[in-house]
Amino acid sequence: MLIYVCLSSHGFGHAARQAAMLSHLHRLQPTWRLVVSSMVNPAFLTLVLRGVPLTQRTVRWDVGMLQEDALGSDQPATLHALEQLQVNLPRQLDEEVAWIRAQDDQVAVLGDIPPAAAELASRLQAPLIWMGNFGWDDIYEPLGGAFQCWSQQAREAYRRGSLLLRCPFSLAMNWQLPEVPLSLVTAEPRPLPADFGAALERDPRIKVMVGFGGLGLSLQPDLFRRWPEHLFLIAPSRTSSQHADAALPANVMVLPEQVRPLDVLPGCERHLGKPGFSSFCEAMSQQVGLHVVERQGFAEAEVLMMGLRRHADHHCLSREELEAGAWKLDQPLESASADALASDGAQMAAEALQTSLRSLLKQG
Repeated sequence: MLIYVCLSSHGFGHAARQAAMLSHLHRLQPTWRLVVSSMVNPAFLTLVLRGVPLTQRTVRWDVGMLQEDALGSDQPATLHALEQLQVNLPRQLDEEVAWIRAQDDQVAVLGDIPPAAAELASRLQAPLIWMGNFGWDDIYEPLGGAFQCWSQQAREAYRRGSLLLRCPFSLAMNWQLPEVPLSLVTAEPRPLPADFGAALERDPRIKVMVGFGGLGLSLQPDLFRRWPEHLFLIAPSRTSSQHADAALPANVMVLPEQVRPLDVLPGCERHLGKPGFSSFCEAMSQQVGLHVVERQGFAEAEVLMMGLRRHADHHCLSREELEAGAWKLDQPLESASADALASDGAQMAAEALQTSLRSLLKQG
C-alpha cells in the first residue's frame, strides 16, 4: 500500500501534524510506503519526520493565502498565484499520476488540505481522505469578490472525498462526508542533545519559546532586552530574517538545527507567537502558557482564538502590544474556561486512516 500525502505548502503547521500522524501510521503499518508531496522546505520535513522512512516529492498542490508577514495576508498576490496554479496543475497531475502508477502498488491519497488532491485521487481511482481543521473554501469565502469562485471550486473538490479526519479548532468544513473528530494532533518531544539540554537546565531564566511560523516576524532586538529575566528560544530558520542586521541579544538563544520547538517546550513556561494550529497543539499538550498575537483577515485565526480561550491558560496580545514589547510575561495567565484537551489526536488519526483504508479496499 502506498500512502500519497498531498500536503499544503501554505505553512509548517500542516507538515508538523502530518509528521505526527505518519509516525503513528508507520508503527501500525511498517510495510506501507509513505510519500509526502509538497513545496514545504525538505529540511523541515526531514526534521519533523526523522525516523519515518518516506519519499519526498516536490509539488505545489495549493496556494493557500500568500502572506506579507506572519500576521498579514496579501490578497492580490494570492489571486494571481491561484490563477498560475491552475495553469501548472495539469502538467503536475500528469507527472504525479505517471510516477505513482510506476510504483505498481495500491494507493490511497491523503489531503491536508489542497483541493487538487481530489483530481489526483480521481485519476488514480484511489481512496481519498481529508485531514485538517479547515478547507480553503472556508478561508476564501469570507473574502468575497474574486475569491468566491475559488471557494466554490474548493468545496466541490472536498466533497469528492470518502472521509474527513476533523482536527480540533475547526471551521465549518461542510463537505457532507463521514467524519472522525480528533483531539490535539501533536508529536512527542524528543530528548535534547546533552550539551544543549544541560545548558538550558543550568540557565535560571524563565524560558519562552518564540514562534511565528515559517515566515517569522521582524522584532527589534531591544524588545527582548526589556525582559532580562527571560530566555527566549527561537528556531534557526528565523534568525536570518529577524536579526540580519543586529547581534542577537544575550537573552535570545537559537535552537540547534536538529531540535524542534516541541522538543524544548517541556522546559518552557510560556510560548509567544501567532495563532497556529500546530503551535497550539504542541504548547497545550505540554501545559505551556500561550501569549498569542491576534490576527485579522484569516478565518482560521478566529476559531483558534476561541479554542485558546476555552482550553489553554493564555494572554491575548494586539500587534501594537507585540511591537511595543508589552508581552505580559510577568503577569499571571488568563485561565482557560473549559477543560484541557487530550493529546492523542495523531494516534486517533492513524488508526482511523488504517481502519478506513482497510474497509474501502475490501469494498473495492
